[in-house]
Amino acid sequence: MSLRPFRDIKRKKTKEIHLGKVKIGGENPISVQSMTNTLTTNVSETIKQINEISEAGADIVRVSCPDSDSTTALKEITRHVSVPIVADIHFHYKRAIEAAENGAKCLRINPGNIGNKSRIKEVVSAAKNNECAIRIGVNAGSLEQDILEKYKEPCPEALEESALRNISIIEDQDFSNFKVSVKSSDVFLSIAAYRLLSMKTNYPLHLGITEAGSFLPGSIKSSIGFGALLLEGIGDTIRVSLSDNPVEEVKVGNEILKSLNLRNRGVKIISCPSCARQAFKVIDIVRTLEEKLSYIKTPITLSIIGCVVNGPGEAAQTNIGITGGGKGSNMLYLNGVQTEKVDTKEIINTVVRLVEKKAREIENNT
Repeated sequence: MSLRPFRDIKRKKTKEIHLGKVKIGGENPISVQSMTNTLTTNVSETIKQINEISEAGADIVRVSCPDSDSTTALKEITRHVSVPIVADIHFHYKRAIEAAENGAKCLRINPGNIGNKSRIKEVVSAAKNNECAIRIGVNAGSLEQDILEKYKEPCPEALEESALRNISIIEDQDFSNFKVSVKSSDVFLSIAAYRLLSMKTNYPLHLGITEAGSFLPGSIKSSIGFGALLLEGIGDTIRVSLSDNPVEEVKVGNEILKSLNLRNRGVKIISCPSCARQAFKVIDIVRTLEEKLSYIKTPITLSIIGCVVNGPGEAAQTNIGITGGGKGSNMLYLNGVQTEKVDTKEIINTVVRLVEKKAREIENNT
């Protein structure tokens, strides 16, 4: 009996919006985002980091725009990057207008913090005139005062009410090219808020567990939160928030999507945890292969298993596989078929060569 039906996630079909060349919602792939941590006014360093983030697999990158010098810098920054830039705006409506005019493809705002309706109208007008999207960003840590007074504390219903209020504000300006997020650092609060909002709106949802922490705890919290929602078909774009290099956020985000078969990018390595049965140093070899193959964008599956207990079965499911054998002689599998024995010293070179060859073959056939 095939397990395939159990692996297919039925995504909620949301409204399609555009951030430059990237389409979000509808039937489009779930996009991965990150955010720079450089000073936006340091143009060269910001461009460098955006390109590093993009190379790691990000579809969209956000930058901070706290002042007019930062929004001015966007004009030069956007000339030297290939991904759409989201301008992170808080409070001052003029920064949003400047960002839209200087090349940002999306404005991250909380309309309730921008000011009165005339200011919001100006921001939406700038977005329209410059083909710029908007993200309504609701956060448990910065809810409107009246909503906090009503609910006494951040809760799913409070985040939902704030989001729906802000959606209405933007819709009143006859604008619909926007997405919404309802973030919290609490996994359960975030999951519940996104579930409520998903039932009330058809706009694409940007998933995030905000301020998730350092690499390990943040990755775990994000995986649990995103996994629960994505399995229910909720979510159109994601950002893993880590106190770490933004490149790591992108790697984790892509791995979450790969694990759910929602998106495939690069080499997916299946490897054992290693034990006394291992015929080679699995951990060291996998770590080296991850580094050497990180530049590969083509979806390829690779299994590195240290012994023959589970190795043949795993290798049968991957494009390329290595299983450990006795006396330094290991078996190579190509598309599940045994082909030749590989000396332990040659595993890394052999696998890299075969993965590169497979990537070329796939690219030439597409």
